Amino acid sequence: MSLFSGWRAAFRIARRDAVRAKGRSALVVAMIALPVLGVTAADLTYRSALPTVAEDLTADLGAADALFIDQGMGPVRLEQMPDGVLWGTPEDAPDTLPEDERRPVDVPATFPKGSRYLTEQSLPASVTTRHGITDTQITELAVADPLLRGRVELTEGAYPKAKDEIAATEAFLKAAGLSVGDRVTVRGPEQAYTLTGALELPADLKSESLFAVPGAVIAPWQKAADGDKEILPPQAGDRKWLVQGPSGAGVTWSDVLAANEKGVVVRARQVVLDPPPDSEVPMAAQMGGWETNDAEMTAAALTVAAMAVLEIVLLAGPAFAVGARRSRRQLGLVGSCGGTRGQVRAVVLAGGAVLGGVGAVVGVGAGFGLTALFRPMIEDFTGRRFGELTVHPWEILAIAVLGLVTGVLAALAPAIVAGRQSVLESLTGRRGSRRSSRVLPVVGSLVVAIGVALAVYGGLSGNINLVAGGSVLAELGLLCCIPVIVGFLGRLGRRLPLTPRIALRDAARNRGRTAPAVAAVMAAVAGSVAIATYTSSNAAEQAYDHEPILTAGTAAVMAFDTSQKANLPRARAAVEQNYPVNGGRADVGRVWAGSDCSVYYEEENDCGTIGLVKPTGEGHSCPLKGKGAKELALRISADEHKRLMNSPACVDERWTSVSLGNDDSKIVIGDAGLLTSYVKLDDPAAAKALAAGTPVLLNRAYAENGEVTLKAVHTYSEHDKKNRALHPGKARTTTDRLKVYVAPDRYAATPGIRMILPQRTAKELGLHTEDHASIYTLSREPNDAERQAADAAIEQSGNRAYVMTANAAEPDDDAAILLILALFAGVVTLGAAAITTGLSKADAEADLTTLSAVGAPPGVRRSLSGFQCLVVALTGVLLGTLAGIVPAVAVRLTDLRAALADMRADPMESAYTPIVMPWETIALLALVVPVLAGLLAAALTSSRQKLARRAG
Repeated sequence: MSLFSGWRAAFRIARRDAVRAKGRSALVVAMIALPVLGVTAADLTYRSALPTVAEDLTADLGAADALFIDQGMGPVRLEQMPDGVLWGTPEDAPDTLPEDERRPVDVPATFPKGSRYLTEQSLPASVTTRHGITDTQITELAVADPLLRGRVELTEGAYPKAKDEIAATEAFLKAAGLSVGDRVTVRGPEQAYTLTGALELPADLKSESLFAVPGAVIAPWQKAADGDKEILPPQAGDRKWLVQGPSGAGVTWSDVLAANEKGVVVRARQVVLDPPPDSEVPMAAQMGGWETNDAEMTAAALTVAAMAVLEIVLLAGPAFAVGARRSRRQLGLVGSCGGTRGQVRAVVLAGGAVLGGVGAVVGVGAGFGLTALFRPMIEDFTGRRFGELTVHPWEILAIAVLGLVTGVLAALAPAIVAGRQSVLESLTGRRGSRRSSRVLPVVGSLVVAIGVALAVYGGLSGNINLVAGGSVLAELGLLCCIPVIVGFLGRLGRRLPLTPRIALRDAARNRGRTAPAVAAVMAAVAGSVAIATYTSSNAAEQAYDHEPILTAGTAAVMAFDTSQKANLPRARAAVEQNYPVNGGRADVGRVWAGSDCSVYYEEENDCGTIGLVKPTGEGHSCPLKGKGAKELALRISADEHKRLMNSPACVDERWTSVSLGNDDSKIVIGDAGLLTSYVKLDDPAAAKALAAGTPVLLNRAYAENGEVTLKAVHTYSEHDKKNRALHPGKARTTTDRLKVYVAPDRYAATPGIRMILPQRTAKELGLHTEDHASIYTLSREPNDAERQAADAAIEQSGNRAYVMTANAAEPDDDAAILLILALFAGVVTLGAAAITTGLSKADAEADLTTLSAVGAPPGVRRSLSGFQCLVVALTGVLLGTLAGIVPAVAVRLTDLRAALADMRADPMESAYTPIVMPWETIALLALVVPVLAGLLAAALTSSRQKLARRAG
């Protein structure tokens, strides 16, 4: 028989076997198709979401040929790169003139002859909403013009055409609670406009902005400001010009160079798409060559691809083993008819090729379908419309081939085992015995040790390639050790009840099917735990580095101008009525010496100052700042550096918040209510001290022997007539020693407050005070409607106050990422456990028959399947957790090395690089998933005994 005929027969047998065993074939196809589906969908999404150069140009230019921008340098020669983003002055250019001496540039004069253009100009504004008022950006641009297609699209209503009409993005309408046909008023000039349409910016779906025709907002606003000094003039940005060049010519590189001569930078479509050679670009010589090193990204991509292939092989391999075991009589018949061992192997390998090919086709097709189906959702998540569904045929083909090859690789081990079986064993159903390799576990242990050492060394040396290679090596070594670990499990069942004891011993006795399933679970869980650990650690680092402007869960209403006493009470009422306030308010006062610097600030030394004098020495001076700081930084660890940075002596040196409207002294007037609601210091002794007139110091670095030194310079301005008459003569300086209550160290980082001074003590010291702000405790963060309503109420009260909430850390998708990882690992665990349960049932029919013969109840079959699943899932999860910690720790060591280098260059830079375990994810994988797998296996297993055919 020829080679071709032999393989043709093998493929025919494999195809018929796949059709005959539909359930097993569907399982294998799904195991191969799911990863192919994921990679295909990821490739399509990445390629489509990543904007091309042409799509970036459309986002900037619409359908125009070029964007002309006056850079404000005056009519001087500029140079630019063809992309229109990088620009500068020539090396031999004279010094730039001061801004008030620069001549204006006639930008339209630089356009090619026969061009048509639109102007664009934006400005910030406060506008009314259904809930109140909000800040936004208004752009004067003729969005109805065809030149804007692709950049601005109409989704509802009509484009604005008259000067009393305006259009809004869908995101603005949603946040403002408005719809087409409503009226919007621009605060300040009080100009009212009708919302004629809803717009969409395909490149920025989350933009909240308004669009009006040129001359509809800025000019009337400026006219109103010229006639009424109470109205602030508009703060319009620079004007831009969208240009459509002469028909058939567009805007060329020569046109760009001509505009550069007049001080104008141009981003031209045809120049960006077809840039001139460097010899024609004057700025190219200055830029030099930029090279990017993608070696680390390539290594990471190859590592991920290799682990993905290994994952599929481990998942699908046991499934092929199930098929080979169930088809062993058929394979024995092939041998009995003269088939060679190679031809027996070919039948199993052909099964891998058939199912791998089907899985690849199904996966690629499903990837296309799901990407198209969820495209709107993906676009909303990324905030950008796909220009088109971008397909790179060679990448898709490579993904499909990967699925096919993976199917063959998954069938390789079962094929070798099937080829080694004797014809007699195959026909009778008996299995020979083969001792496990004693060398493999030793080699595996050595590989694990080498891999961990390489990963740790890579992390300490900052070599990410060594981290990736060492992590993969450690996982492969652990794979080699799994048969021994599984064998050890059998010894743990001696004291367990019957069913779990049988499950453990069955797993240990049949390591050939248990080990691959455990390895598959381990590989999936290891990847998930590695990413989850890094994500959790990075989130903890970002939370530590976050610098709040207020205590979390609080809001502060503060006055711009306290000369109008009625405004602050009305602003308080606005907050109390609209914000989710939880509890009472705590009032905060300002304190100052001499004339008030917030009023008399125009002339130097025209107002007083006040502040605490910080003692020197240990416990007072920050060792990370000043002389000897860099030498100290070279000797200390990251943990010691963190301790020093959080000490009272250094916490003020790292950053200081003056968010409560006071100066750098951070001394405020307050009572016990401020302690409990804002400082969160619930200490009767502190409240008693304030009531007795004793200040409360939050940072002990300023205290010495329980006292602080308060230095005040009482300087009165000549313009401060009232106070100047009461305090004639030269400025005087006072230094007072005050006994204080010193708060514990953890309160030193309280945002905006260093010391709380009682009102009566300030008066006794000759200081001036006034009611300035109020603090509220919130039950949650206010939403857009609540913020807009409060802002509108404050606006109606005279707009002399504002509300501020704690600046929470930037929201991220860490929780969603951890959930997705847990779900992925859980699905793989369930799949691997289901596969090994199927193989167990194929192998253990004789054992189950024996159990029934000796009187075991029918439920034993169910419970045995459940415990077999539980053993595989739990073992794989625990090993995967250990394997996943290695790369995560190694990568964090790399981050630590970089952070220590930055800290030693600047000792005030944070070097905190924590390693935080995602215990919620691990608990879900280690407890919930194995139990769920066991329960599902038990529920789906029939308790009825099938009639057994007598062997032989």
